[in-house]
Amino acid sequence: QLQFVESGGGSVQPGGPLRLSCSAAGFSLGNYFIGWFRQAPGKEFEAVGCIDLDDDSTYYEDVLRGRFTIARDHAKDTVFLQMNNLKPEDTAVYYCTRSEFDRGECFVDAASPSWGQGTQVTVSA
Repeated sequence: QLQFVESGGGSVQPGGPLRLSCSAAGFSLGNYFIGWFRQAPGKEFEAVGCIDLDDDSTYYEDVLRGRFTIARDHAKDTVFLQMNNLKPEDTAVYYCTRSEFDRGECFVDAASPSWGQGTQVTVSA
């Protein structure tokens, strides 16, 4: 089954870091846009940012820029989300998937392969 696989979540204290990984089961990430998205309890599904795998350009939601960094490991065909100075409001399930980029925002690509289970990030003291 073609599916994205997220990993690296966990529990962390406020101010701490986490690095999430995104890989693909059964296919290569290719040269598409790959986006990170998150779903927090009681909140809307939202984009975190995305990376253009054609040239490794990255784009972030304004409120997260400076704390979150997306990068690619070409050899491992993996995309990472480095999260620093985490805040309780960053608590969410994080997903990666193929995305689109338009007018400064990252969107889910409706033609993307299957989503993964996501990875839970919990930020609390």
